[in-house]
Amino acid sequence: MTRTQTPASPTGLADATEVEHHPETAPEAPSREKLLDWYRTMLTARAIDDREVALYRQGKVFFLISGAGHEAVQVALADLVRPASDWFYFYYRDRAFALALGVSPTELLLQGIGAEADPASGGRQMPCHYGDARFNIVSASSPTGTQFLQAVGTAEAGLRAGRDPALRARIGTFAEDEIVVCTAGDGTTSEGEFWEALNTACNLKLPVLFLIEDNEYAISVPVEVQTAGGSISSLLGGFPHLRTWECDGTDMIDSHRAAAAAVEWCRARRGPALLHAHTVRPYSHSGSDDERAYRTRAELELQERRDPIRRGRELLLEIGAAAGAELDRMAEGVASEVAAASDEALQHPQPAPETAMRWLYSESADPTSADFDTEDRPDFADDRPLTMVDLVNRCLRDEMQRDPRIVVFGQDVADASREEALNEVSGKGGVFKATHGLQARFGSNRVYNSPLAEANIVGRAIGMAVRGIRPVVEIQFVDYIWPAFMQIRNELATMRYRSAGSWGVPVVVRVTYGGYIKGGIYHSQTGATIFSHTAGLRVALPSNALDANGLLRTAIRSDDPVIFLEHKHLYRQVHNKSPDPGPGYMVPFGKAKVVRPGEDITVVACGAMVKRSLDAALAAAAGHGIDAEVIDLRTISPLDMETIAASVRRTNKVIIAHEDALSWGIGSEVAARIADELFPWLDGPVRRVAALDTWVAYAPELEKAILPQTDDVLEALVELAAY
Repeated sequence: MTRTQTPASPTGLADATEVEHHPETAPEAPSREKLLDWYRTMLTARAIDDREVALYRQGKVFFLISGAGHEAVQVALADLVRPASDWFYFYYRDRAFALALGVSPTELLLQGIGAEADPASGGRQMPCHYGDARFNIVSASSPTGTQFLQAVGTAEAGLRAGRDPALRARIGTFAEDEIVVCTAGDGTTSEGEFWEALNTACNLKLPVLFLIEDNEYAISVPVEVQTAGGSISSLLGGFPHLRTWECDGTDMIDSHRAAAAAVEWCRARRGPALLHAHTVRPYSHSGSDDERAYRTRAELELQERRDPIRRGRELLLEIGAAAGAELDRMAEGVASEVAAASDEALQHPQPAPETAMRWLYSESADPTSADFDTEDRPDFADDRPLTMVDLVNRCLRDEMQRDPRIVVFGQDVADASREEALNEVSGKGGVFKATHGLQARFGSNRVYNSPLAEANIVGRAIGMAVRGIRPVVEIQFVDYIWPAFMQIRNELATMRYRSAGSWGVPVVVRVTYGGYIKGGIYHSQTGATIFSHTAGLRVALPSNALDANGLLRTAIRSDDPVIFLEHKHLYRQVHNKSPDPGPGYMVPFGKAKVVRPGEDITVVACGAMVKRSLDAALAAAAGHGIDAEVIDLRTISPLDMETIAASVRRTNKVIIAHEDALSWGIGSEVAARIADELFPWLDGPVRRVAALDTWVAYAPELEKAILPQTDDVLEALVELAAY
């Protein structure tokens, strides 16, 4: 028995006699020297907290949050892990943990002042957003709970590398008994991604140690309001392979005892562990919070008695590790060192304004460059035309053959999760068959199904990419991608930028989109501009089979995260088929294509609107003598304004045709750029043809009325030609 079954006391900590600790092997009691070393790290963390308070009041630190009250369990656990071998996903209270792993006081203070030299973020993140590639501390972010799934993905990368020598040889550091430590506060366990992470960690028996630092409050909300029964560890008994330990997180020895058992459990590959550490929060949540507004004086006094700095001193005096005067001198020395570190940090400048756009994308692999352009050199093995979905499948197959780091997972992407069934069945391979046969060819370690949880898919992919794996994940429909949007926008898109290039996450998210299929509200939406509005993402939307093959290959080989939008309506159209261009075929991002030259009007289109624009151009030429040029954008982030500009300077008139709603869509951005950059060349208004500002409905007549049709483009061509 390792988990208390008794209700928590008003402090959140059960009596010591009610909390059982039965580690598999009792850890060696920490020596007096070790306890003194831990205490010194705790003092240093607290001194940095106090120094930042002073700097905050002076206007030299611009945000304030501390790890006060959490130090004891952090230094105890840090003693049992291996920086640069194990992996770490921290949250904002882990200052003592970061120090114990090797981050210096100066480096921590550099983040507080927003210095360019800050190794965690280069001045891009607020204080206490830890990250350091030297020690495998993955860049932390502000959204609470997103780290859970990423930690699971990082552990999963180790699991899959251990099964595949070719993959293992390509991902860098690897240890057979490595673990992943993921920390969070008690309030964060309310996030759904916590439960998704536990589900997958238990299902795969991953060596993830979840440290929940329970200080009883999520800002002003007490734990009993956040968590049923007031104790997260008491809710987890039904998870297979998960072991939980509960400890007094303000007590170094008790924390070390429980942490040793949890670490041993994970290193032995028995499954994940959860260490529920009861801590305190002697300072308010942040610089903008005053806990006296919602906590009673009696409660604050009780918390003060449990402060780990106070309790650590009492312990050291009790066991005779040091005299009071020695501990006083230690505290004075630490304060002096932190003051010197602060003075040093303040000498460092903030990032230069011209670096504001740096690190949005990879600086070593530019998918817009000639290195990714083999479009004029296809290697057709035969002339058999294949559909878009066929050539997506061919690209995935060829790329997986080329690079053992590529894994494919998502909803229904495997041929069959129960491998014994493959002897009798043809295999699923995705709702649209885009991944059919990949599991049979490359095995279940590289192609597999995920839970029905979109955030789970993307969050795990981020954690795997951190380790050097190249995930290509599938979300079945863009209509259902939104549970993953937190992971996409706040994590996937920001990782390189917020870490000043220390961490990259080359994840490709394949997702189907679009209408013209009578799919109704939840199977026919587009939403492309939501992703193109997100800095740090590449967004591609091919209109034909050949481009789908070449753009997907570029997406996979680039080092940037890519949202790869595949139009369901175009998957098996006859008009956009192509022979297989071969395993070296790439179409660069940001390179639009003139699919029909013309002299009178430019039509800028993408996705399913390319064919409709071509048909309208043919009808305009035949019936009205209008010679329209049609441009296929192919990617919208980046956007090829050069090709658009060259065309508009010749034709002097332009229409933008896109499938999504008219307002705030692709057309709005392209029209605005044309107005800014090309106004002198315009002989008429910039026109847009797009969907109505509503959801795409199911009934065929409604769908036809809502979505832009060929006749709508033709009408715009005729009207604009009259100017």
